[in-house]
Order: sequence, then C-alpha cells, then structure tokens
Amino acid sequence: MAESIDSSFILVGAEQSQVLPPPSRPPTVTSDGTFPSSISTPTSPIDSNVSSVGTLEPVHHPSVDPTYVAGSTSSYAHDWSRDTTGGIRTHGRHFIDAYGRVCNLRGVNLSGNCKTPVNDDHATFPAGAETVTFVGRPFPLDKAPQHLARLRRWGLTFVRFLITWEAVEHEGPGIYDVSYLSYLRSVLSLLPQYGLTAFVALHQDVWSRYAGGSGAPAWTLEHVGFDLHALEESGAAWLRGVCGGGYTKAERGLWPCGYQKLAASTMATCFWAGDVFAPKLRVRDGASIQRFLQDAFLDMWEAVARAVGDLDGVLGFEMMNEPHRGYVDLPSLHGFDYNTDLHLGDVPSAFQSFLLGTGHPTNVDHWTRSFPMPTRRTGKTLLNPQGRKAWREDGPTGGQDLWEMHGVWEWDDTKNIGKVLRESYFVNDPTTGRKIDWYTDFYYPFLKRWTERVRNAVSNGHGHEKLFFAEPIPNEFCPTSWTPEHQPPNMVFAPHWYDLRVLFDKAHGEFSVNVQAISRGVNPLKTFYWGHKGARDNFSTQIRSLVEAGYSSLGERPVIIGECGLPMDMNGRVAFKSDDWTWQRRMMDAMITALERASVGFTLWNYNPENDDTRGDDWNGENFSWFSNSRSAHAHDTKELDFGGRILDAVVRPYPTKTAGVPLSFEYEMATGAFAYSWAVPPLSSSSFPGATATATATTEGTGTTVQGEQQQQQRLTKGPSVRTPPLRGHPQLLARETEIFVPSQLTRGRRLIVNGLKAGDAYVYDEARQTLFILPVATATQTQTQTQTQTAEEQQSGQAVSVVHTVRVRFDPPLEGELPNDFWGDFAGPIGAVSVVLLALVAYYVLLERI
Repeated sequence: MAESIDSSFILVGAEQSQVLPPPSRPPTVTSDGTFPSSISTPTSPIDSNVSSVGTLEPVHHPSVDPTYVAGSTSSYAHDWSRDTTGGIRTHGRHFIDAYGRVCNLRGVNLSGNCKTPVNDDHATFPAGAETVTFVGRPFPLDKAPQHLARLRRWGLTFVRFLITWEAVEHEGPGIYDVSYLSYLRSVLSLLPQYGLTAFVALHQDVWSRYAGGSGAPAWTLEHVGFDLHALEESGAAWLRGVCGGGYTKAERGLWPCGYQKLAASTMATCFWAGDVFAPKLRVRDGASIQRFLQDAFLDMWEAVARAVGDLDGVLGFEMMNEPHRGYVDLPSLHGFDYNTDLHLGDVPSAFQSFLLGTGHPTNVDHWTRSFPMPTRRTGKTLLNPQGRKAWREDGPTGGQDLWEMHGVWEWDDTKNIGKVLRESYFVNDPTTGRKIDWYTDFYYPFLKRWTERVRNAVSNGHGHEKLFFAEPIPNEFCPTSWTPEHQPPNMVFAPHWYDLRVLFDKAHGEFSVNVQAISRGVNPLKTFYWGHKGARDNFSTQIRSLVEAGYSSLGERPVIIGECGLPMDMNGRVAFKSDDWTWQRRMMDAMITALERASVGFTLWNYNPENDDTRGDDWNGENFSWFSNSRSAHAHDTKELDFGGRILDAVVRPYPTKTAGVPLSFEYEMATGAFAYSWAVPPLSSSSFPGATATATATTEGTGTTVQGEQQQQQRLTKGPSVRTPPLRGHPQLLARETEIFVPSQLTRGRRLIVNGLKAGDAYVYDEARQTLFILPVATATQTQTQTQTQTAEEQQSGQAVSVVHTVRVRFDPPLEGELPNDFWGDFAGPIGAVSVVLLALVAYYVLLERI
C-alpha cells in the first residue's frame, strides 16, 4: 500500500521544506468493474495561466479531456492550496474553485488556547497585563508539523485561526507585538504545504480577559476609567473563570452572563456608540472614547493584515467574534432580554450594575437551571457587601459612574437610594430622540470601515480577493436589515450554533429539546425529540432555520457555521473515568449530520493542542476539544496522528469536497460507514432562458443519472430560499468533470469500498493513501448540452431549464458494526403495543360483560 501523505511532515526553519512525492495511484475502476488499458501519469491540476498570487483566470481541469483517467492528478480531496484549486472564491451561496467546482469547507477553530497568553498566571491576574505574550499560541512553531499533519489526516483542512486584540497590542495603544506578528506569519505560511487554508478571526468574549472573557487588552478598560483590581468584588465582572475556575457545579457556564455586567456592557456601548451615549467621556488627547477605541482597533487590524494578508494560506478575515451591543437598544434598565442574554447565577439589571459599580450593596435576582426553559428566577443575592467601587478616582470619570455622569440615573442621599432618570436612554438618541438600531446605526457602518481598511492593507494589491466573514449577535437569527448596501464585498455569513440545553446543562441523553424554537414562541410540545434519530432531526431543524434565515436576509451568500461543538465533560465527566464516549459521539454525529443536511461548511469548536482531562481548555471551565494532548503520543507516523482523538468516528467522516456541479444532498450513516451523495450539473448556458432560476432536488431513492427541471421553482419563490433546493441558473461554467470526496482511511482498512449508482461509462477510483474517492462521470458537459438542446418548445417558452443529477451510494464490505440510531417508536413500540393490546382486551371484556 502506498505511504499515506499524512505521514509526510514538513521541516520548519532555515532548511528547505521537504515533502514526500505524490503517492502512487491505484487503478481506476469503471462502472462495469473493468480496468482501463492505460493509466496516465499524475499531473498537477492547475494550468500555467493562474498567477501565483491568486488571479482567478479561467482554467481547465485535466478531467475535461475525454481521455482523462479518474484520479490522475496529484491532488487530494481535502487539499485547499492554490496549487490544486487555483484559488477559492464565492459565487452565490457557494465557495468555488477556479474550475467552477463547489468547495465544501470544513475544519476547526484553532484554537481555544489562543484566548490566553503563554505566560498566563491565575494567581497574579490581572497583574502584568503589559508583559503577556501569545507567541506560541496555538502551538510552538516546532510542533506545527505534527498538528497540521493531524488535521490534514482527519480531513479538517479549513481553519478559523484565532487571534485576539490583546495578543497584538497588549503593551499599550499603538505598541504592537512584532514577535507575535512574526510568529503568526510563520505559522500561517505553513498551511498550504498541508493543504490547509484559513480565515483569521479576531476573538472576543465578554470584551476582554479582564472582564471575564477574552479579546481586548487591559488598557481599553483603564481608558474608560475602570479599576481592574476591583471589577469582581464590585460585581462589574465575573473573573473566577479566567483564574482557573468555572469547573464546579455552581460556576459552570456562568461566564456568558458577563455580557450583561457593568464592565463588558459599558465597554461594548462605548466602542460601538460612545459618541451617542457617552459623549462626555474623552481620552487624554481629547478624542471621544468611541473614536479612540475604534481607531485603535482598526490600526491593530491593519497591522495584522499587513503581516499576513498576502499569504496564500489566508483566505480571509473575520472582524470580531460574537459581537455584543452592550446597553444599546436596551428597552429597560431593569432587565435584559431573556431570549438572547443568558440568565444564570446572580444577574443584576443594568441599573443594579450602575449601583454596584459605585459601591452600593445591592440585592439582585438569582437564576438556576430549569426545564423546559433553560433557567428560572429562584431567589435574591446581596452583591458587593463591602461597597467596593469599580471606578478609579484618577480615571477620566473622576471615580463617578459613567452613566451617572450622563444623567441616566442619580443617587438620592436623602433617601439613600438610587433613582432612574432616563429609563429608555439607550433606545433613542439622547440628543435628537431618534430611534436607535444597533445593527443599522453602528454595526454595519463599522463593518464597512473595517473591510475597507483591511482590503487596502493587504500587500501585493490582492486585498479585493480576500473573503470577509461576519456574524450577528449570538443566539440571534440574521437580521432582516442586513440588505445588500450593508454587506461588504466577498461577504461570508458566519453565525454560530450550539445546542443551548446541552450547553447550559452539560448533559446529553435520549431526550433533547429545541430551545431555539421555544425561545421564539413555539409550543414546547412540538420541540421534544427522542433518541439518536430525534437528536439528528432536532439539530437539523435548528441549523436549517439558522441557515435559511441567512439566505432570506442576505440573499445568496455563502454560510459557514463559524463555531459549533459540545462539551466533552458532559454527563458529570463520566467518560473520563470509563472511557465510554457514547453520548459525546452520538451528539457529535447528530450535529454534523444536521450540518451536512443543511449543505453548509463549518469549523468545529475546537482543536486545542493543550487540552487535558484535568484542566480541559483551561478557560472558564470549558472542555470542548475532542483532541486531548494528555491522551496523545509524540506522533511520527500516520497511525500515531490519531492518538489523542476522543470521538474520531463521529468527527472524521466522508464528505464531498470538490463537486463538479451543485450539491443537492448528502447523508452519512456513522453506524455502517455508508453514504449517499447527489449533485446536479447545471444547464450549460445561463442565458438560454431569461428570467429563469433553475433549481433541482434529489433523493437517495433510485440510482444513476436523472434529469430534473424546475418544477419546484414557483414553490421556492413563494416559500423563500431553502437548503434543499439550491439555485442552479447562473452557476459559472464548469471546467472540470471530476468530483472528489474525502473518505478517511480509517473506514477503508480491511474493507472493500463499493460505489453504486454509476451509469455506463462513468468511472471512479479510491486512493487510500490520499483518502480520496474520485468520481468521473462520462462527458458530463456534452450530456448537459444535449439535454438543453432537446428541450421542447413548451419548456423553453416556460423558462424551464434542465439539469443532470448524479446520485452515488457508497458502502463498505464488510460494513462497520456500529449501533444503529434509535428513535421513540423503535424503543417503545413493543411496550406501547403490548399495553394497547391489554387495554383493548380489557375493553372488549367489559363490553362482553355488559352484553351478557
């Protein structure tokens, strides 16, 4: 057997990079099981007319040649380097390569440990904020080959690469860590050599580590006037989670509540809307706080873009992880929105936070976990009994609360109570009275500024080719106001998805609930699901709703689920002792199945090189990494690369990567390893039928090639865009016939891969060394042209276009012997039937008695 490409490490340093030559290719198999008479030498798929920097000029894939033999190129399915794709761009809802093939990007967040510095010290935090270093996050440079080779082996070659504002500019405004930027460039430069591509995402949670999360440097809070050493005691922030806590039952999952606390909410409000709501707050040079923070943020981003924007391995950028509006749009100072803001533990209202920050002990509501709603109010807690102030006397507010300084509230010394003066202060412009909308007035304009700044900062003049990823506020659907004039060029919609019940409870079992639907007013009885099949359907409903809301608001824009994952320490950490990861495996499978049904790419949260069973991800008690360093060995070959993976059979799975057509449906069964895939080859000419928008649907029933038109066209227009009926009209001309599917070698060792559904003349080849299944339909373009030309006059007049739909089924012999997914009727049909028979018998018995 040919040596796997995943055992070929690349040396880092002054020496030349060394890569093993392309592996030998197994023979092609035609649909009738015969072998071709000759096999061509593997060639590079890229023609010479593609520039080295990324000009996406039209190119032809070698597979357009009628004599081409399947799998003859030297590429592999999950290789996103420019050498094999010609560069990735967007078209409609899809990512496409230079040949017009649809690219299905999936991978990981790299990494959760990028939230904290290498020299993080829980015992002395928040001291030493100016001297932290993130050089070595996510891993030391000499460890990069092992980790990148592992991700390549697992088919997870699309990376959301995390950085933080603190990592770049921790020492002070305008002072950038050039060592970190140099390290960043070195790591990202390696990605194409492993087939990886990345978008660089600026991460933040709850504004900053110094407010209980991650992101902004400490000096941003100090410039607003906060005392870093008084934030927790005054109730302005919850910091135990960034100081090694968050693992106990009482502290579990508390950190997101920090968004509503004084420090994070004030910082977000000043950043987005300081000119409107905090105009009196000025920094030393007289600039407004909004201008100061935003200019510093943009300057920092420009430094990042200049450092890494020209790299082939950097596909694009994301401005900010999980942005939050702070107090903007808050209708009442006496409460937050239960549907979007987590209520758990001690949750002060905005007004109560103002009181606490000025040193007034205050009783606040205490919330505990519940069912079916995530939490409920169960009592009161007295916070800040010592009367500690969050504001520095030598700060820009002179020790006064910022919002008291702006007349939002005041303290009545006579009655010894606080009093709200402007209840709707954050709803309307305080000067004009105009209704404020956070998205339209603040987020969209700044997103545009950021995009322009980053595009212009990318060296070599190719900033226009970069993709720009953006997301809404967490737990919110895409706003309907996100219309084209508010969308940056090359925009990718990148929302996050987690199952909220599992996230809050850190538990998963047979019973699951669609909390997303409940929060939007759906009858709870319609949101309950049972079993593994039920979890798949539950998650599919949630993710489909999220994705289709994006299409409805944005139009045909690509969607990537930027974060999705599950806590590995769920169900009381039982798996760490028993090594039985059944529930984690079942939930991961249900989640990825849902993503596959929605036909979207994703980056899993998260691959953490430093995760271990004791500390987890070492941030706010989280343990989401399905790779554990404590369970891995120093990898030298392909097999050892799998060491440390916890639930690989659920994570590492087949998926279509480069499709010569438009994907329609994909379904994988983890228990057996079998999968089915359907895709459509769009009409050859996009101008044959003016006004038509071709669509196609496919099911896994039947095999072979079918022809379908736009019978669902009117239905799609009336019901809105659907993940099940992607538009076909207007797709770029396909310059390739070959479709590539990632099939992990873990499935094929000792088994025979069998492909059904091909018609006469179609061919396929599976190369285990490259973990790639190549599918080569015969003369697809000619077929499409023939079908188009043979339409009836009635079809042409009605504007219907036809497409060739391919469906293949892949199975293994012998099949995997996993546990098939269960559902309610499978588990309870027997008992329910037995009880029903008994009840019917009793009814019949009493009826007979009555007649006697």
